[in-house]
Amino acid sequence: MISIARQALLTFALLAAVWPRPALADPAKELRIGYQKIGVLLALKGQGALEKRFAAQGIKVTWVEFSSGPPLIEALNAGAIDFGYTGDTPPLFAQAAAVDFVYVAAFPAPGRSSAIVVRDGSGITTLADLRGKRIAVTKGSSAQNVLVRVLEKAGVPYDAVQPVYVQPADAGAALRNGSVDAWSIWDPFYALAQAYPGVHVLTDAAGIAPSNNFFLASRTFAQSNPAIVSGVIDEARKVATWAQRHQAEYARVLADASGVDLAAEKLAVGRGDYEIVPLNAAIVAQEQAIADTFAKLGLLPHPVVVRANVWTADGNVAAALR
Repeated sequence: MISIARQALLTFALLAAVWPRPALADPAKELRIGYQKIGVLLALKGQGALEKRFAAQGIKVTWVEFSSGPPLIEALNAGAIDFGYTGDTPPLFAQAAAVDFVYVAAFPAPGRSSAIVVRDGSGITTLADLRGKRIAVTKGSSAQNVLVRVLEKAGVPYDAVQPVYVQPADAGAALRNGSVDAWSIWDPFYALAQAYPGVHVLTDAAGIAPSNNFFLASRTFAQSNPAIVSGVIDEARKVATWAQRHQAEYARVLADASGVDLAAEKLAVGRGDYEIVPLNAAIVAQEQAIADTFAKLGLLPHPVVVRANVWTADGNVAAALR
């Protein structure tokens, strides 16, 4: 039987082989950004701030949509995008698969925006009740880390549950029709699930799985174009500051762009995180702890060293991590 970790690596390898690789664009002429229908990058796309910033330099900005972090990383690996946004866990699978990327900025995430939601008739009323249950989760996503940490807190081994590896859209349907008992998920899907009849929140990740989300870039692109990477982060910070101060408007922007119900987006925005920071020693340590846990469980095939993939605009990683 092929292990979960080996399956993940094979997925990366196969998709790297078959993903259509466009002729590599002149780095000074194009910036290809992978985004999901969530968060600051979605708002940044809608505002057109990057297009305006880079127009004078003749840099075209191309946006590529993904359903979650793992396929976005596959595209980064295949050379189909230069920059993207994911949760904490996809980059670890990428490191294990030797994807040549770098972490370029972080969004501290204390856990309010992720949760385990369960069906009312599932018999799950405590964390320990997850033992033996069918739990929907996106493999290699931040939701998998939430599930690992929740089970750890409950004293339930990971192999004592039945993970059902699906993308968010399919997971929501599976929860509603009873194909799974629980779902580990992030906003705005978490907010949508709260409105499902016959579903309740077992726990959010606050105090259980505090972590970070990340901006990532191709190592070659970041090293060749530090000003472009820094420019994207700068514009994203501006949008994040605006979003925190104008949450109702931000929720409407997200709802219009994503098609998610406005009420759900308002709920998600209200518990969102808006700080974008450089990586530091504490953030790297948090990510390393996740990597070590996943390697110990066999979810990663071998240990990875997060620090090896940290980028700074001036290249001084050692100073940044002190």
